[in-house]
This record gives sequence, C-alpha cells and structure tokens, in this order.
Amino acid sequence: MAVLMVMATSSPGWASAYPRPLEQQWWFTTWGVQDRLWPITQGQGVTVAVLDTGVQASIPELSGVVLPGTNATGGGGDGRNDLDDAEYPGHGTGMASLIAAQGTGTGFVGVAPRVKILPIVTKGLVGAASAIRYAADHKAKVISLSQAKPGACPTDVQDAVGYALERDAVVVAGAGNDGATTNASMYPANCLGVLAVGAVDYKFRPWAQTQRQPYVTVAAPGAEVGSVLMDGKFHTSSGGTSSSTALTSAAVALVRSEFPKMSAREVVQRIIASARDVGAPGKDNQTGYGLIRPYRALTEKVPKNSPNPVFAGYDKWAGDKKESAAEGSKSNSSIPTAWRSLAILLIPAAVIIALIVFFTTRSRRRPAPAGFPHPGPYPPSGGPYPPPHEGVRSPPPGQAPVPPPAAHPQFIPREGAPPQGAPPPRQQPNPGSPDQWDAPDRRP
Repeated sequence: MAVLMVMATSSPGWASAYPRPLEQQWWFTTWGVQDRLWPITQGQGVTVAVLDTGVQASIPELSGVVLPGTNATGGGGDGRNDLDDAEYPGHGTGMASLIAAQGTGTGFVGVAPRVKILPIVTKGLVGAASAIRYAADHKAKVISLSQAKPGACPTDVQDAVGYALERDAVVVAGAGNDGATTNASMYPANCLGVLAVGAVDYKFRPWAQTQRQPYVTVAAPGAEVGSVLMDGKFHTSSGGTSSSTALTSAAVALVRSEFPKMSAREVVQRIIASARDVGAPGKDNQTGYGLIRPYRALTEKVPKNSPNPVFAGYDKWAGDKKESAAEGSKSNSSIPTAWRSLAILLIPAAVIIALIVFFTTRSRRRPAPAGFPHPGPYPPSGGPYPPPHEGVRSPPPGQAPVPPPAAHPQFIPREGAPPQGAPPPRQQPNPGSPDQWDAPDRRP
C-alpha cells in the first residue's frame, strides 16, 4: 500500500495524483487532458515564465509551484504577489492557475500541474523587453504573455524576443480581444518569432472578439474560460485570448517536458503541424492554422519539412539584421584605409609647402631700422608686465584679461533636460491594467 501511494504521487503518468477538473473546465474534455495527456506527461522539468501582474503564490492552488521572479516595472518584489488592481483582481494569478493549479483549494486544476511558474511583473507591458530577457536568462522554456497593446512591435521588444529564441525559449502571446471592433495590430503578438494565439469556444468556433490579423498562428480555448484569481476563488469569465495564451503555454510545456532535447523551433513546428483546421478553410486571420491539439503534438510524427511560419519570419528578420550589421562594420573598417591612402598623398605635399614657406619667409627678413628698439619681453614703457598666461591674450591697458576659448563648446542644459548631444530618455508606456484590451466579465 505504501509503495502504491508513493507511485500515485510521484509517477508522472499517474493522472489520479490530481483531482478531476471542475465541470466548467471544458477544455479538459476537448483536449483529453486527464485521460490522454497526463499519462504521458504533466509538465515536469519545465519552467514557464508568466509575464503579467504578478502571481499570488500564497493561494492553495499554487502551493509549491511558484519560483521567485522579479518586477520588471521597477516597483520591487519578486513577482510572487499579484499587483492587479482590477475590479476582480488577479489576472496574472488566473493565467498561472490555468497552467499549473494544483486543485487543492477550489478543485481547479492546471493543464500542466507539474511545471514551475516564474512570475515577472510587466503590468501594462512596462518593462516587457527586459522581462523577456530575464525569463530567457532564468531558463524558462516557455514565455507566456497574456497581454497586448496596439501598435507595431517595438524594437527593444523584438530584440528581446530574438534573444529568447536564441536561448531556446518558445514565446507565446495573445492575439488581442477587439477583433469585432477596432481590430488593431497588437504587440507582442505581432513580433516576429512569437507564437500568436487566437481564441475559440467549446464548439471550436472562433470567439467573436478574437483578433483578425495575419500574425495569428494558432487558436486555443478562450471563450467562457474561468480561472482562480488572487483571492484563491474560482471566477467565471466571458473569455479572452489571455486565457487561450495561458492554455497554449501549458500545452507547449507538456511537449517540452516530453521531448526535453527538442529545440524551440521544432516544438513550434510540431504545434502548428498538429493543429486542427477550424474557422475558415485553410489558414485564416482568426484561428491561424487551427486549434492546437496537444495529444497529437505529443504523439504524431511531424515531417522535418513541415511549414514553420513563426520561425521563417524570425529567420528573415535575424538574417537582415546580421547583414545590415556586417555592412556597417565593413563600411567602418574602410575608413582607416581611406585615411591612410590620403595621408600618403598629403604628407609629402605638406612637407614641400612648409619648406617653400620657410625659405620664402627667411629671404624676406630685414634687420630692424637704426634707433628702433628690438622688441623685448616688456612693454615700451619699460615697466614690468607679466607674460601672458597660456591661452589668455594680453589685454590693452585698462582692460580685463580675455578668457581663453574652451577646447570644446560647453552647453548648460535647462533644468531637468538631458545634456546636449545625449539621447533623450526613453518614454515608458503609461502603467495601467495589462488587460485593458481584455476586459472579461468576471463574476464571483
């Protein structure tokens, strides 16, 4: 009996180690999480970085799951307190619970309950670039961003995504929730190399508000997906691509757990290749290549030449960047060569001109007229006059000395302004709720 109890709590394939999910967790049925996925893996050995409002590590559902992280907004703390101030606060905690809840409080269970959560506060996407780099440096194999803002991908965020990909992390982000209205292009979902996720309902139909954008790669359950918030209670929700992002991150973590030597590039390729086409036939702007199917991603053989548009776009960007840097370096290296060639031509000419000037001036010298005193170190009055200090012109009588010109112009900046020539301080996005674009109807 003792042996059986140990097996039940330690064997990664023993699904009964966790309670059955709540009735509201319909994605467990859709994906066959408990019956098909957990006998293969429950996410052990994988760290998932959750970049959000922080994660309330003290609630029972996340006991023993949350690692010390950081606050990328500069507010202090290690990310293990949720700083959300919404009406029903706890957005980051809700995303973490979708990934790794233990079922010990409310019975709510995460899709990958044996992963570790690395919480990083990026409230309102403030500090997103540094947060992505931090996650990559701390060995996160999956970086989950259930946040989005309208606009093109900022350069620093794109560079950070590239940094994470080169360190073998999969970056997942929500497509956005205003597809039925403004349908703006959102970052970081539109950054190259990001696995951008749309949302579907339990009938595999595109969620009405999911973004309609070319960058959408796959879709996952997002409509009517509730979660456990920072009060430790389960809350229902009308839906959002925040939730579909967290569930996709959990599914990716399962694949990374089962295939620890598989690169991030291959994992993304496998997720795309095993997706089920939903919505409009073929690749569409709401669901991308279709609904992800974790069981197929874990079990099917994926051809090496399967399309991987996520990394294809990133590879082109990275290649163009390297080519541009190489051209700049080549251009800079040619400057000293040009100067050397110019010096070879000009130095002899300068010597010849100097000799001509010297001999011409010497031939024109005449002795001073008789009776005219030769200039000496003192003024004509005969009184002592100190020799001029270096760089200061001797003043006419009765005038103050003239200060020497400065070696470089000096600028006195206005109070609070940067010095002349210095780059202006980078403006951070205004702090705000990270889910301004994702305002679900959360009811206690």
